[in-house]
Amino acid sequence: MQIDPVKLEKFMGQALGELGAGMNAALVIVGDKLGLYKAMAGAGPVTPAELARKTGTLERYVREWLNAQAAGGFVTYDSATQRYTLPDEQAFALAVEDSPAYLPGAYQIIAAVIKDEPCITQAFRTGAGVGWHEHCGDLFQGTERFFRPSYAANLVSSWIPALDGVEAKLQAGAKVADVGCGHGASTVLMAKAYPKSQFVGFDYHAPSIESAWKRAEQAGVHDRVGFQVAWAKEFPGKGYDLVAFFDCLHDMGDPAGAAAHVRETLAPGGVWMVVEPFAHDNVEKNLNPVGRVFYSASTMICTPASRAQEVGAALGAQAGEARLREVVMRGGFKTFRRAAETPFNLVFEARA
Repeated sequence: MQIDPVKLEKFMGQALGELGAGMNAALVIVGDKLGLYKAMAGAGPVTPAELARKTGTLERYVREWLNAQAAGGFVTYDSATQRYTLPDEQAFALAVEDSPAYLPGAYQIIAAVIKDEPCITQAFRTGAGVGWHEHCGDLFQGTERFFRPSYAANLVSSWIPALDGVEAKLQAGAKVADVGCGHGASTVLMAKAYPKSQFVGFDYHAPSIESAWKRAEQAGVHDRVGFQVAWAKEFPGKGYDLVAFFDCLHDMGDPAGAAAHVRETLAPGGVWMVVEPFAHDNVEKNLNPVGRVFYSASTMICTPASRAQEVGAALGAQAGEARLREVVMRGGFKTFRRAAETPFNLVFEARA
């Protein structure tokens, strides 16, 4: 090897920063579970002892946690008063659960994939898949907590209005299927916004369906929402005015088969809304911070999930519009267009 000392030093500095970030992922989860961020939000400067009293925790642990948070820029430290402050911007991302910038769910996903690393490593060797249901429970809860703020910020306000004629149907009373609904965050959001419509969420993971029922009851929409265990290629019902897939088509073993089934279930003039992670069609355009997160998640979650199913197409979380269009058209759809986008999602409208 021919080592360039300058390049080596630069990479080691980068790696050192990532070591701290990796360790901090666990500390964010600790702060989330113990309510440390929420106790600091809007409270101004606090001492470790004050924060420990507010949260029922040990001051010595809290002091060490605060110093780590200050070293990473998550909190600020005033050496004159020896007090720590959670700035409003950080509080918005770490302590406000309905904030569109809320982050703790993402860290819960990180914890899940680290726990599941042995299974993924073995899958690399054998070529086998690792089903969604085979991951630890933190993944299911973390995924809901991570995606729900974005859906709450965009789904009703911009994504559905971007679909031609769909919002008016939902306001008047429509029949909607939410496929791959997980814990039902998207289903409940739509049901709350459109009380005249009927919604049913489908997911093959039975524990998630149980959680979805609880979310619907807590939200007071269980009278117009139902949930069933079903695969994307087999979910029951006909005459849906809207079928929605939120961040799940790329996880499916046979996405073209799922597309064909969706087409068969739509009412005349019905729409399939496909929400997918933001991605360009070319790899080089995805080599950025957002692409890095999605490629990493795709390696640990999405690709193994698809490989665990029949066909095993393994589109991956960075499939891009061109590949998604091909899959949808193979399912028998006539039109496919990009209706909306955010820095993290692409929203497509497909019609038969």
